[in-house]
Amino acid sequence: MAEEVGWKACLLLCFLLLSCQQVTTDDVEVSDPDGSLIVSIQDPLPPCTRINYAFYTLAGTRVKQVNQQTGTSGFGRVAFQLQPDTYQLVVVAHSSNGNPTMTNPHKIQFTNAKGFTDTFLYYCPEVMVTGEELQLTVTLSRIVSLCRVVFSDSIPQDVATLQFTYTGGSGAFDASTGLGCVRSTQKMEFPVTPDQREFDLYTFLHSTEGTLHLQVAAQDKQGHLLRQCTYDVPMEQHQITQLTTPFSGAAPTDITIRLHPDWHNGPTIPF
Repeated sequence: MAEEVGWKACLLLCFLLLSCQQVTTDDVEVSDPDGSLIVSIQDPLPPCTRINYAFYTLAGTRVKQVNQQTGTSGFGRVAFQLQPDTYQLVVVAHSSNGNPTMTNPHKIQFTNAKGFTDTFLYYCPEVMVTGEELQLTVTLSRIVSLCRVVFSDSIPQDVATLQFTYTGGSGAFDASTGLGCVRSTQKMEFPVTPDQREFDLYTFLHSTEGTLHLQVAAQDKQGHLLRQCTYDVPMEQHQITQLTTPFSGAAPTDITIRLHPDWHNGPTIPF
């Protein structure tokens, strides 16, 4: 009798586990090879390792999502089979260590654990699906701002990691605007390698301009704090602010908002 009860309990547990796994699979689906709605990203693809596609009802309920990684067959192209209706479409390209939370199109959320990288977005508020074949070719635009920290002298050999903690930006964005939508404390940690002096920190600004409040902490292999310093860094949307400073923690020698050749057009502004 006890063996029968134990056997039934095992079956029930297996059923529950499979049910939970099925929920996860339904949340993020694979491309439908027979889908009549094709979404393709205009060449050249943005520099990224992951692409997330999601359709939402006009009320904001996610209907289907497909995630791709480089190496996946058809990277940059996906097929959907949707019921006739009008939907919102969000496409996000990035190189984080995982996919953002995309249950809400007005709060696409990255995390400190997965990291913040160069990020590109396409958003369409209304896609009408009739059941007939529909091919959409979309162009993604960069939506991040970049704080590039450059140390003008060598980092001491006893420094194993640098931890950058910054506020003033956002780790999440509203797909309808491309702007940051939460007040975040973002963190990025980098292992220090010989001769490394440049570190990139990405954020989504809440408007076209902002200020990052940046704290830099140097740690040894045991995690002991060796040095700590803070900076206020002016930022502009879609542009790079380069902060050049000695590692000693003295005042920055230069703060410049400048343009990478591939970034949004605009002036170079020295401070």
